[in-house]
Amino acid sequence: MTDTITIRKAPGKWSVRSGGAILGETNNALELLEGDKDPVIYFPRADIAMAFLDRTNKVTQCAGKGDATHFSIVNKSSVTENAAWSYENPIDAVAEIKDHLAFYPADSIKVEQL
Repeated sequence: MTDTITIRKAPGKWSVRSGGAILGETNNALELLEGDKDPVIYFPRADIAMAFLDRTNKVTQCAGKGDATHFSIVNKSSVTENAAWSYENPIDAVAEIKDHLAFYPADSIKVEQL
């Protein structure tokens, strides 16, 4: 299954916002392409304001990437449950996404290229 996953440096600068707060900006995002799914942008944790994220108990499994832990976004006005995920120990074929976070598409979350 991992032969359908491609990871590359995402071109340019990327931002993620939620509830009006900028959670992070980076020039070091990764773009993960998997089959015919939409591309997913992964942000380095070092470029994310982790104080806005609370780890949850949700864990999902992907044969091509491993186990994903999930995080809720918590700000003054709202909580967006299980809004982000991270592969803490991805399988070797996608090791580049370790220490990165991706965000689910939602009305309250904006991932965009600047």
